Amino acid sequence: MKRPKLAGVLLLLGVLLAYLMFMKRHYGASEPDAYRAPPPPQRGPAKLAVAPGRNSQFGIMFDAGSTGTRIHVFEFQMERNEAPKLAHETFRAIEPGLSAYADHPEECAAGLTELLKVAESSIPPSSWTLTPVVLKATAGLRLLDGAKAKHLLDTVRALFTDSPFLSRDDSVSVMDGTDEGISAWITVNFLTGDLHSPDASTVGMLDLGGGSTQITFSPQDEVRSSANQEAVSHLSRKPSRLHPSTTSGPSGCSTARTLFTHTVEGSTELVSPCLAPESSGSWEHADVVYRVTGQKAGEPVYEACRTKVEKVLYRKVVPVSEAADVDFYAFSYYYDRAVDLGLIGEETGGTVRVVDYMEAAKRVCSSRPVSPLQSPFLCLDLVYISVLLHELGFPPNKQFKLARTINQVETSWALGATFHYIEFLKSH
Repeated sequence: MKRPKLAGVLLLLGVLLAYLMFMKRHYGASEPDAYRAPPPPQRGPAKLAVAPGRNSQFGIMFDAGSTGTRIHVFEFQMERNEAPKLAHETFRAIEPGLSAYADHPEECAAGLTELLKVAESSIPPSSWTLTPVVLKATAGLRLLDGAKAKHLLDTVRALFTDSPFLSRDDSVSVMDGTDEGISAWITVNFLTGDLHSPDASTVGMLDLGGGSTQITFSPQDEVRSSANQEAVSHLSRKPSRLHPSTTSGPSGCSTARTLFTHTVEGSTELVSPCLAPESSGSWEHADVVYRVTGQKAGEPVYEACRTKVEKVLYRKVVPVSEAADVDFYAFSYYYDRAVDLGLIGEETGGTVRVVDYMEAAKRVCSSRPVSPLQSPFLCLDLVYISVLLHELGFPPNKQFKLARTINQVETSWALGATFHYIEFLKSH
């Protein structure tokens, strides 16, 4: 009798266990989705992936320079109580610059529309209406007639209004030289990581474009304006130490070419002591086509050119005593002319001393062009750069870092300006 009773108990337990397993599977399958295990991650573009607990913010910046228009599409990772991080950048460029359409502003729309398509393909559609689109024109449009510049900007503004992105009245403007310097300084120190480290010293920034020049750094011996402080406070882990000072001048290399020449009365012919006597050619600047020639043979070109440049810059450049002790990055014409001379690689960049520009100026101005492709203004550009750096107070052996990108991101003012605009929108 014991064995049948034991068998009955085991059979009962088996039936009960089977019933419990059936009920578990049945109710488990009908549980709400919120209680299910998350599915495996979807494969997709890395730039659109956002880790749990992080928020992405996109921004679109058009850099309308004197020679071309460039679009930067940035994705920032905004983490709570931490400095923002750049997750991804998309970059494209087209030529010519907006100023080339001064007489026919409607013709600029095709190129800008092409760049807007780049933005649409780089940002998730769900984020389009939350993504600000901004165009800032630099020295190229500053040199244009006011009415022509306004018509160009109005054309761009209408194009942005019809786009799927966030556009405001202040989304299209001509950028002040001081803002350009501060924004570029923010970009460089953001990319080097110096804004994120409480112990690191920030680096300075030298920029020499076609129509303007800027020097920006953070002095340690004086308090600067709260406006500059506000521009960097959202980026930094050490706001009390950041008071960037910027000096902007109207004379970039292109402008300098008209300053250091004289125009034959009643014509658009430019004659310059910085051009070899046998030099001639044409050059377009600020919507005017000039014929350029060298002066008659006489005083050596280098000496004549340097004398002319020194007279024009005399008392117009304020020496920066503290700048000699700060590490500097240099961009634009500083970079391009170093590439022309073979001092750095076009893609890799490198380092250059002030004296390298000085010695190159003497050599180039005293010799014939090495090839038909060499710019007739190479002598003038090098003399201008070397005199400018000397007037700013940099010693001959001062070394600059030259780079087009840092951590594969272009070292322009666009990154700093984009983030600052996003923060402005949040606070207003």
